[in-house]
Amino acid sequence: MRLPINKMQDWLSARVEATPDKPFLYTPLLSPQTFAQIHEIVSDMADSCYTNGIKSGDHVGLLMANSQLPVIFMLTAMRMNVTLIPLNTRLTVDEIDFQLRQADCRWLLPYGQTNMLAELRARGHQIASLDTVKPSKSIHNLTGKINLNDPLAIIHTSGTSGQPKGAVLTYNNIYQSAMASAYQIGVMPDDRWLCVLPLFHVGGLSIILRSLLYGTAVELMPNFSIEAVNHALTQRPITLVSLVPTMLSRLLDARTEAWNPELRLVLLGGGAPSPELVARCVDEGIPLATTYGLSEASSQVATATLEQVVKKPASVGKPLMFIQVRVVDENSEELPSHEIGEIIVKSPTIMQGYYNNPEATAKAIRDGWLYTGDMGYKDDDGDLFIVQRRSDLIVTGGENVYPVEVENVIRQHPAIKEVVVVGLDDAEWGQKVAAAIQLNEDKVLSSDAIIQFARERLAGYKIPREIRFVTGFPMTGSGKIQRNEVQKVFNDDSIHD
Repeated sequence: MRLPINKMQDWLSARVEATPDKPFLYTPLLSPQTFAQIHEIVSDMADSCYTNGIKSGDHVGLLMANSQLPVIFMLTAMRMNVTLIPLNTRLTVDEIDFQLRQADCRWLLPYGQTNMLAELRARGHQIASLDTVKPSKSIHNLTGKINLNDPLAIIHTSGTSGQPKGAVLTYNNIYQSAMASAYQIGVMPDDRWLCVLPLFHVGGLSIILRSLLYGTAVELMPNFSIEAVNHALTQRPITLVSLVPTMLSRLLDARTEAWNPELRLVLLGGGAPSPELVARCVDEGIPLATTYGLSEASSQVATATLEQVVKKPASVGKPLMFIQVRVVDENSEELPSHEIGEIIVKSPTIMQGYYNNPEATAKAIRDGWLYTGDMGYKDDDGDLFIVQRRSDLIVTGGENVYPVEVENVIRQHPAIKEVVVVGLDDAEWGQKVAAAIQLNEDKVLSSDAIIQFARERLAGYKIPREIRFVTGFPMTGSGKIQRNEVQKVFNDDSIHD
């Protein structure tokens, strides 16, 4: 969506002018950093990037661990008007190499993973040597204006093709999302948002950028540690925390004392929570807000308030302000209440499109509506209920796994004729990845060998946790494998790994 006024001051510079001495970033090993202190570090880093040859308009990849330096890099990218490509630190070299090339990255900013960086450099990727460059402060005028229609980041999200696609999110997408969220859940001057979601996910990225716009603080956790998060929620003045159901369930099981009374909201997304988990939160007085969102919509689409959660535990509430949601049939006709269909979304938070993928973009965005592939319905009050996330999506511990991607990798093994990957219910992780395998004639292969083959080529959370060998697969009349029927294989005790 084009705005009449599409220029805006660099967000960090503007925030420093308004509230320079307010704390912005808390990390376990460093003293709290104010907006002014972060601004100074970003200015130095921008000069270092400039000295390295990074320039406005470049696409720059970054392994986004949850620590101060990646946050500095992210804000530096905004300062320099370069497009950031956040990268999952758990990906393999092959997966990172693909995403860097797919997004036309000219640079990769270094952060840890020394062996991986060396191999990526050997594959032709430029690694910026920022640790060896002394910045020349004030020699470059790198504070400018943000064009709201410019891309801020390209977030990789898999699809039914099995190959990651890069969702292009503009400054306006992120800005509008931050405003819509604020209108729904409110902003308090002393808010401190505990960030345990990874920064390479739109959820974690949004926490940093929203807090920057709001002028509030972020407490950044390097990883999800049950003990550390429970300690922070108990002993520190955390007011907001974003979690996925597995995280919340494990935190509640382990906590020994009530969380601090200043905690005003637990935003729960990344997969449908069980009715038992929601009921437990209500019974224990947890200020729960269930949410629905996706990368292509810059995070939140709908959020149920605490009052709505109590009345309708299975609902994710109403769409945020200025976000339209419909439930439609296969002909894009809106369905009446209580009828299940595909959820489509129209709003200024919708991505610009998939980078360098006009075919996928045209399929996903039609007449201004984003076709999510998620199934759900509305009730008579207009509250949204999610029946199933994307038709084949596996959500394990808050991580999205697309079966086709895993299948494409496992199918490369010469002994394997066919493979179908499905998600199985799992009490701890929500779902676990499982693979039904058909071997080529006269071939023998163990489950351990398949898992090791996958481990060398896929991130750990994508690796099948359960393997079943089959002689064939149930097919539809049109010759397609019936995935729902394949799941029954794992319930058949007569078939063994």
